[in-house]
Amino acid sequence: MAELDKLVEELGKLSVLEASELVKKLEEEWGVSAAAPVAVAAAAAPGAAEAAEAAEEKTEFDVVIKDPGPKKIEVIKAIRQLTSLGLKEAKDVAETEGGKVLEAVGKESANDAKSKLEAAGATVEVV
Repeated sequence: MAELDKLVEELGKLSVLEASELVKKLEEEWGVSAAAPVAVAAAAAPGAAEAAEAAEEKTEFDVVIKDPGPKKIEVIKAIRQLTSLGLKEAKDVAETEGGKVLEAVGKESANDAKSKLEAAGATVEVV
């Protein structure tokens, strides 16, 4: 074990150029390639990045009206309660397909707004 520690210590003293030459000599001597493990690690990296993105939970949501439904006046009232919009602006949001009622709000706020708008008769999506 002491020999391994001594070897590690000596290898730690090598410059980058010397380490590169050592790798080449070991590859020639043992008939292996140091590039293969690197390629496997690089190929695995995109999958790991996707898994990390999936694990990361979304924190900001938009509340979007898909259809105001038959009770447009009730929907406009609900929009005005949820936002600081005036009557005309709330009417425009209600009548615009894909109109955003709220942007970049928390999950709880988005779900609360969705339930209020759906109770008023609108079809709503949280994205």
